[in-house]
Amino acid sequence: MSGLQRARLSPQDRRAQLVAAGVNFLTDHRLDDLTMDELARLAGVSRALVFHYFDTRQGMQQAVVTRARDSLLDATAPRQELAPRERIRDTLLRTTQFVQQHQGTFYSLVRGTASGDPAVRTIIDESRELNAQRLREALVELGMADALLLRVALRAWVAFAEETLISLAIERDAEAEDVTRFLEASLHAVVGSIGGQRL
Repeated sequence: MSGLQRARLSPQDRRAQLVAAGVNFLTDHRLDDLTMDELARLAGVSRALVFHYFDTRQGMQQAVVTRARDSLLDATAPRQELAPRERIRDTLLRTTQFVQQHQGTFYSLVRGTASGDPAVRTIIDESRELNAQRLREALVELGMADALLLRVALRAWVAFAEETLISLAIERDAEAEDVTRFLEASLHAVVGSIGGQRL
């Protein structure tokens, strides 16, 4: 058995280690493949212990997806000391680099919307909303009106960016700088299409 089982950990630390094992699993596997038995095997603990911390497979997957999502959001948090345009580009670059370094996890997050669990979809949608909000805040600083069309455009662009990152940063292993330039250009094109509309 691993040290995880033998070590005397607090309930919070034990649960955190189990969740971390689940996140590591996403590096090379789909979320749908993460079962209670598989998590127990990965962590070197009994199936009963996993059920002690997570009543259901759905609850376990939700905890794992939440941790993976938070890792992405924390790693790509905008640097508020930068000017708005620099901040946007810096955030896009660090997002691209994160995706390249954690390909399986990002793929699982994006494709997690295919899960039949509404709670998993909600967790991922919350991430998309926050990413759109971060961009909106920078654009409002640049003088754009915080209008409905801006919110709609940014929410749609975030979904576009996810597919771009999968296609270019993961499947084609394009240079981070090249992917970032494309993302930045597409963002400005989408935002520019709003023009003087008042919605």
